[in-house]
Amino acid sequence: MNLLTMFLLQAQAPAQTEQSFFQQYSFLILMILVFVVMYFFMIRPQQKKQKEVVKWRESLKKGDKIVTVGGIYGTISEVKDTFLIVEIDANVRIRVDKSSVVKDITDVQNR
Repeated sequence: MNLLTMFLLQAQAPAQTEQSFFQQYSFLILMILVFVVMYFFMIRPQQKKQKEVVKWRESLKKGDKIVTVGGIYGTISEVKDTFLIVEIDANVRIRVDKSSVVKDITDVQNR
């Protein structure tokens, strides 16, 4: 049997019977379910946590003790719109962006 004969036989094959709705769209349904599960277990909790962090950063005030992303411990001496003035030692102040503040020093365990 040559290659041409095989193609001709396949072209004459009877059409497949209709499949059920679930069989036709099972992949699409599965992908939608995977996305829904990912949303409720990964995306939504991350968004909620990020909103809490933004709210906490907006509530910072003078005298709060903080830790920056770089590991600098200090006390807030002045609060501006987008940055903080942090006192890290006696008469040593640095300007730090609010987004670089990661946690309150009370969250850090004493060692």
